[in-house]
Amino acid sequence: MKAFSYERAATPEAAAAAVARVPDAKFIAGGTNLLDLMKLQIETPAHLVDVNGLALDRVEPAEGGGLRIGALVRNTDLAANERVRRDYGVLSRALLAGASGQLRNRATTAGNLLQRTRCPYFYDTRMPCNKRMPGSGCAALAGMSRQLAVVGASEACIATHPSDMAVAMRALDATVETVRPDGARRQIPIADFYRLPGNTPQVETELSQGELITAVRLPAPVGGTHVYRKVRDRASYAFALVSVAAVVQADGSGRVALGGVAPRPWRVEAAEPELPRGSRPTAEALLAGARPTRDNAFKLALAERTLAAVLADARRKT
Repeated sequence: MKAFSYERAATPEAAAAAVARVPDAKFIAGGTNLLDLMKLQIETPAHLVDVNGLALDRVEPAEGGGLRIGALVRNTDLAANERVRRDYGVLSRALLAGASGQLRNRATTAGNLLQRTRCPYFYDTRMPCNKRMPGSGCAALAGMSRQLAVVGASEACIATHPSDMAVAMRALDATVETVRPDGARRQIPIADFYRLPGNTPQVETELSQGELITAVRLPAPVGGTHVYRKVRDRASYAFALVSVAAVVQADGSGRVALGGVAPRPWRVEAAEPELPRGSRPTAEALLAGARPTRDNAFKLALAERTLAAVLADARRKT
C-alpha cells in the first residue's frame, strides 16, 4: 500500500471540496472495497477524506410517501429497517444476498453503489485492463469470461457491476442525491447514474470529481410482491452469475431488473408490459442485443429460467 494523507471532513460540502482540491483523492467510509484495492495498488489515492463523521446515517420518511436513505447507512441496518422490510422488500432481500454479515456491518449505502467490478483481470495488475489502465486493452475478451457481461458491454470492456443492492434500487426507481465541491446539490435517477463502458470504461458513473453521494431516495411504495433471486456458484459470499429483482402486481404487471449480466444494473422498461404474458418474451426483450462469449453464453438461458422462477414465485404469493 502506498503512502497517503488523511483528513476527517466536518460537512458534506467540505468533504466534496477536499476531494476536488487534491489530485487523486478519494472518499472513505466503510472501506470494504477501497482498502482491498489499495492493498493491491489498483487504487492509489494520494489523499483520503473520511466521511464517517457526517450526519448521513439515517433512514427517514421523504415527501410523497417515499424514503430517504443516508449515504452512510450500513447495509445491515438498511436491510433490517422496519419500513424497508415492509414496503421495499426487494431491497432488503438484495442486501441480505450480498457479501457476508461482517462486511454488511461495515459497508455503506453509497459505497455499495460505487463498488468496483470483480472482473479477475481488473484485479490482476499483470494483465491489461482498460478500466484499470485506459488504453491497455481488455484481457477478458480472449480470456476467462464466465462471470462477465452478456449485454451492454463493448470492445473495450465486458466487466459486470457487482452490486446486489443497486439492482433492487434500479427496480425501485431510486434517485441518488449528491453535493458538489461548490456546494451545489443535484438528484440523479439511478437509471442515469451508471455509464455503459463504450470507449471509456474507466468512467463508471455520472459523478464528477469531488461529487459526494449524500443519500438515496426511494419513491412511494408500489406494493405488489417483491422477490430477489441470486444465482451464484456457492450459497454465500459470492457474486451473481445472474440475479433478478422483481416487483410484481396481482395482475402480473410489474418491474424487473437483472444483475450479473451487464456493466450496470440492467432494466429495460419496454420489456415490462410482457410480464403478464410469461417469461420467455420478457427475457428475450430484456437481453436484446446480447453479445455473449463462448464462456458465458449459458447466462442467456440462466437469466430466462431465473426470471421464470421469480415470476412464478411472485404469482404464487400474490
